[in-house]
Order: sequence, then C-alpha cells, then structure tokens
Amino acid sequence: MSQPSSFPDWLPAPVARPIKQAIVAEVVRMFNDRARGEAPVKRREDSLFGPRSVSWRVHGDITSMMVGGVAGLLLQMLHPAVLAGVWDHSNFRQDMMGRLRRTARFIAQTTYGGREEAEAVIARVRRIHDHVHGTLPDGTPYSANDPASLAWVNVTEATSFLNGYIRYAEPRMSGADQDRYFAEMAQVATALGADPVPRSRAAAERLIRAMRPALRRDARTAEVARLVLQRPRGHPVKARMQVLTGQAAVDLLPGWARTLHGLDVSPLRQPLLRAGTFGIAETLRWAFRPG
Repeated sequence: MSQPSSFPDWLPAPVARPIKQAIVAEVVRMFNDRARGEAPVKRREDSLFGPRSVSWRVHGDITSMMVGGVAGLLLQMLHPAVLAGVWDHSNFRQDMMGRLRRTARFIAQTTYGGREEAEAVIARVRRIHDHVHGTLPDGTPYSANDPASLAWVNVTEATSFLNGYIRYAEPRMSGADQDRYFAEMAQVATALGADPVPRSRAAAERLIRAMRPALRRDARTAEVARLVLQRPRGHPVKARMQVLTGQAAVDLLPGWARTLHGLDVSPLRQPLLRAGTFGIAETLRWAFRPG
C-alpha cells in the first residue's frame, strides 16, 4: 500500500519528530495494556500469512481497523447467541475499551506474530470458549464453540475490516486481493472452529445474506451499541476522535444493519464525516511512516 504524501512532510525534522513521537506513544498506550505487561506485537516473517499478504496491508492501517472493528462488533451483536456469550461471560459493560483492545491484540498476534505465537493464542481463545455457554432468553441453549456462531463472528469481522480499509486506505483494491484477504482470514476462522468459512468476497456476502433471518435487536443489543458509541471521558480531542470513529463505523454498516440498529448518518453530514475520518487516518500514517 502506498502511503499518502499530502500530510505536511515539509515540516522541519526538529518540529515533526516530537509530534510524531507523541502520536505513536498515544496509539501504543491505547492498544497495549501496560498493567498486563503488553508491548506492541513484533512483525515476524514466519507469521501465518507473511509480509506479502493482504492481511498485513489491511491490518496495518490503524484508523480503518478501528472503524472496521467497531462496525464488526455492531454487526456481531445482532446475532442472539453471539450477544449472549458476550453479555453473560464478559465485563465489557465495565471495560469496553479493554474488550476492543483484546480483540485488536488477537488480530495483531495472529497476523504479525510468529506461527507458534498465533497458534498459541488461537488455542487460548478456544479454551476460553469452552466455558462460554448458557441459555438465551427464549430458552435456546448457546455455546461460543458453536460453528455457526463463530462463522458469524468471522465473516462480520473480516468484512468490516476489509470495507474500512477499502474506504479509507485503498479504494481501488482489486477483487483478487479482496478474495485473497478472505482466504487468509479463513485460516484463523477454521482454526477457531467456525463453519462455514467463506474464502472469497462473494462467499462472504452469500453467508451474511443467509444468516440475516436469524438476526435480532433487543434491549441488550441497544445497550451494547450505546456503550460502543458513547462519548468517552478524558482528553477532549481524543474523545472527539473516538466519537468520530464510532460515527464512521455506523456509516460503514450496510443499510439493513443500520435500520435494524435504529442508527443512521445524515446524508448531509456523511461527506464531512468521511473527510474527517480520512484526515485522522492520514495523520496516523504520517506519524508511523519511517523517516
């Protein structure tokens, strides 16, 4: 992926360097829990996919991954069994940022970490899933290891990450590369126990259409959306950026999902929203660009 060149690279190095360092440090703090001793995942050539993979390109673009991650979560929570597993067996209501951070770290480890690291974290997630089961409000049993539920998590996550990347990083991405991305993501989904697992854009779209009749919105779904999209406390600039990311995620959702959630983006606001999100993306690329 070629990096944008429109951001002010003309800034003198003594001026640009501390700005870049401050931005990078804030992103590192956001995605790594210091209390748990976490550090950024090192990129390894012996990863599951390798440096030439589409996954390395897609997952390396911070803003589009943030937007896609929130959109994916909003889609996932429309599935009653997936929602129940998160609602009954996690502390996301008290630590939404922690939930998103753990998901981002899993993606980083399975994308960039060595093969052994990726396989170990997949095995750990499967062990956690062994304990996630219960009963839906209508009496239907659910399990996090259910292949169909895992398939929904996989296809919505992969589709949202890819759509975010295409919108904010590589709008002319070829259909062949999009299919390659789904084929790469299928390796992780299969290892987690998902079934069916799409290996192309067309197969992913067919799977989403097939699963739509099972999707629902209830009070718990609305609460998840509220928590994900609420304005966080803290530094006003950082909080505003997170709100913009959430709005961009709603804008990224397919129309039927926005309708089901009862969410919308004004057509008059949409161009400004996308321009602002692209501005954030370009700033982060500038900050992380070597030199």
